[in-house]
Amino acid sequence: MTDETARPTDEGAPISTADPTVAVDAPDEVSVERALRAGLDDFELSPEDQALLDAEGPYAAGATEQGPLPVLAVVGRPNVGKSSLVNRILRRREAVVEDVPGVTRDRVSYEAEWGGHRFTIVDTGGWEADATGIHLRVAEQAEIAIDLADVVMFVVDATVGATDDDESVVKLLRRSGKPVVLVANKVDDQRGEADAATLWSLGLGQPYPVSAVHGRGSGDALDAVLEVLPDVSAHGAYAQGGPRRVALIGRPNVGKSSLLNKLAGSERVVVDNVAGTTRDPVDELIELGGKTWRFVDTAGIRRRVHQARGADFYASLRTQTALEKAEVAVVLIDAEQPIAEQDVRVVQQVIDAGRALVIAYNKWDTLDEERRHYLEREIDKELVQVPWAPRANISARTGRHMDRLVPAIETALESWDSRVPTARLNAFLGEIVAAHPHPLRGGKQPRILFATQASTRPPRFVIFASGFIEAGYRRFIERRLREQFGFEGTPIEVSVRVREKRRR
Repeated sequence: MTDETARPTDEGAPISTADPTVAVDAPDEVSVERALRAGLDDFELSPEDQALLDAEGPYAAGATEQGPLPVLAVVGRPNVGKSSLVNRILRRREAVVEDVPGVTRDRVSYEAEWGGHRFTIVDTGGWEADATGIHLRVAEQAEIAIDLADVVMFVVDATVGATDDDESVVKLLRRSGKPVVLVANKVDDQRGEADAATLWSLGLGQPYPVSAVHGRGSGDALDAVLEVLPDVSAHGAYAQGGPRRVALIGRPNVGKSSLLNKLAGSERVVVDNVAGTTRDPVDELIELGGKTWRFVDTAGIRRRVHQARGADFYASLRTQTALEKAEVAVVLIDAEQPIAEQDVRVVQQVIDAGRALVIAYNKWDTLDEERRHYLEREIDKELVQVPWAPRANISARTGRHMDRLVPAIETALESWDSRVPTARLNAFLGEIVAAHPHPLRGGKQPRILFATQASTRPPRFVIFASGFIEAGYRRFIERRLREQFGFEGTPIEVSVRVREKRRR
């Protein structure tokens, strides 16, 4: 840390909220935060950095409480200029752009603003009707983006006109029932507007001629988006006070449907010994532990989605969508069987989606002492990356220990929603950096300048540093954060922004 910031950080110390002296010591924490912020004045900060630090942007503490930002998904076939348009809307180069089809593959979300309205914009890979291999995976991500969006911006290359793939996307959009704004991209001058007019034939209403490269017409398209964009997303994390949404996921035949039936007290979904009985997610409002929950039974994840075909592909697609709409996932593992690669992959899928996590070991009542011994060893070996996940040993068939699910779910959700005050976070980081400094790298030692919690659901921390922070040291910080602040049952993200000193 810099000389100016090291002194107040060393003097500050984490304060327990249970400590009766908190009210007396709180001003010291505030002074620590102010001193650290003052030290940042010597470094080059982007407008996004400043918005985060001033809590004026999408990371403001109240943003979560007001509801999730509305979501705009940008879709279209490959190489129509989706990422260029996203960069134009963001007013900065975030999405990777190259004049080759298929550069974007995953769904990537960014915070954007237009006309005083903030929203999340999602860049997607190109959608193709007859995709195979990795292109099928790309198409799957685009379909999930449409399902989770509030408004869809459909981008078409006006210089090429409507193709068969464009027509296929139109059918997909009509099935989704989402508001669609049609953008005719690559209209660089007035001569191209006639090409854009031919896109009325798609039946999606007025095509907005836009040049993503030059910015021509992008404002009109965004104004059209704002006309149909809601204030709060209908597909993000559910508002406080309503039924919390719990997804039951796992590989086929681990007992997800049996568990839902037992919780519901009725044969809500079909149960069979044949793996893959469930195809579509099934929602059910359930009274449990004095609260109402919305449990969702999902199709078993049998293999990577892009390797699936036919009904399995769409079942896996809907399972992924159900997971992203959920707040917490209960991953069921068959305790009778050895923990498989599929189980580990399902757990990782929850972490990647940023959802709270509870692991339930089903069929526990059938285990003898020997199997329990080997299961514990398997857990230590195969699930070593999630020692923080609450665990429940249950029996979906008999209902044994069902009462243990609710405390585990509540713990995970509480951690998922938790926020660490900025001053307390920096005082804590000052202590661990003083005791365990980052190793020298290329003869220099990167210094942690300031840290803040950018958001919750899941907790995301941003660290400003004078140099690259190695992955091992980031994991060390994450481990210490868990030891100090808990975060039981939720993934946490630690990102680093390297900033250089201002040139005098």
